[in-house]
Amino acid sequence: MLKENSHEAPEKLEIVIWDAKYITGIKVIDSQHHQLIDLANELYNACIAKGDSLETAFKDAMHKLVMYVHFHFDAELKLFSAINYPERHNHKKMHDDLIKDILAAVKGYEEGKKFVPNHFVRTLRDWILSHIAIHDKLYSVFIHEQIKNGTLTEKAFKEIEQSIDEQK
Repeated sequence: MLKENSHEAPEKLEIVIWDAKYITGIKVIDSQHHQLIDLANELYNACIAKGDSLETAFKDAMHKLVMYVHFHFDAELKLFSAINYPERHNHKKMHDDLIKDILAAVKGYEEGKKFVPNHFVRTLRDWILSHIAIHDKLYSVFIHEQIKNGTLTEKAFKEIEQSIDEQK
């Protein structure tokens, strides 16, 4: 709790908490997922900002999140292409749907809808947690099965990971 007249920064709250159940075992993707969670939390803190700072904080946090979402989705699509993931089109549709939701939230906010930030950040939280825990785990399982059955070597997979990581 902050004391009155304190110059300490307010405590940052988390609406999404990283948990081991979200680990895919793909280092570059896990790192990106962790960053997405950090950005979702930043957006949440922007949504609960007070006064005039709400608009600026929300816009800045939303912009960073949008940029990172595009970056992360591109990384996953490159991974899918490299491993010939059979569900890549369905996975991409989920990504496209989230981007539509993001754009609708931004539009609603710009049109003056009051509760858009709070509603959107909760939607984002739910999407991130279910998407990572369920759908991203599926391609992780696919990759590990490919390695196990010899269709994909550990070395080739490490090279794929490295090429994706270098595209920052």
